[in-house]
Amino acid sequence: MSGDDDTKKVRAGRRTVEVKRVDKVLFPGGGGAKEYTKGDLVDYYRSVAAFMLPHLRGRPLMLERYPDGLDGPRFMQKNTPDHYPDWITRFEVPKEDGTVCHTVCDDTASLVFLTDQACLTLHRWLSRTHDINRPDRMVFDLDPADDLAGDTFAQVRGAAELLGELLDELRLPSAPMTTGSRGLHIVVPLNGHHDFDEVREFAKDVAGVLEAAHPDRFTTAARKKDRGDRLYLDVQRNAYAQTAVVPYTVRARPGAPVATPLTWAELDDPELDARRWSIADAVEQARTDPWGGLLDRGRALGPARRRLDALRG
Repeated sequence: MSGDDDTKKVRAGRRTVEVKRVDKVLFPGGGGAKEYTKGDLVDYYRSVAAFMLPHLRGRPLMLERYPDGLDGPRFMQKNTPDHYPDWITRFEVPKEDGTVCHTVCDDTASLVFLTDQACLTLHRWLSRTHDINRPDRMVFDLDPADDLAGDTFAQVRGAAELLGELLDELRLPSAPMTTGSRGLHIVVPLNGHHDFDEVREFAKDVAGVLEAAHPDRFTTAARKKDRGDRLYLDVQRNAYAQTAVVPYTVRARPGAPVATPLTWAELDDPELDARRWSIADAVEQARTDPWGGLLDRGRALGPARRRLDALRG
């Protein structure tokens, strides 16, 4: 970066992006959490861009912004503001009373610009702009109860292992990711031939198999009051216009934890929890290529549906 004390010019691919107020604290320190500034966040996103962009390109985004840092108000932004530069990709999605003009992050310069706008966390659609109605990802969100007794992440880990085994039985590749918040996402690559309703219904039935086998441990109940202390198997992110956090995005939590892909073997690490990685070490994890070529192996759900129906009897 170059520039004066308050503004820096950041080279990002073929573009130079101006970042203002680089010393502004976005993640206050305290309570054991390290302090991070906007400049720190820019450095992280520029460093992780090569690993993050394959999960971003061509996907409409919802942006989670904190212009005054974690201590200030939060803004969830779907529409792209008029003042964004014309080189930022936009995609219009129809809605009941008009359209939503989503931002799409296709390159490092766009990622740096969004960071300058105090966008801490990026949430992506599970489909791409070339076929917006057909997702190429299916996501299971393993979300522990707020008042879950004991080691909450052990419960999440156990659910992930059982879900991974079931997906293996259905011959669907899958990969875990810490959310940077409380739980894990299990991501399944699809071939993009099924619409959102088909994918969500399939995910719901998979979760239902686990719930039926372990009714005291897991639930698919959408209403929080119906869950008790059971872990919620959330498949709602597989609906049209819903989003999931992007791999390697920073979460709006003290210490700047990162939603981080990992291998199934790493799930056995006793020190693992949902905030295991932060902007201090997530790039190092990304360099290990934990998902390998998994996401290139998108599958059709037809054969898996037949196997699932056979399991359900």
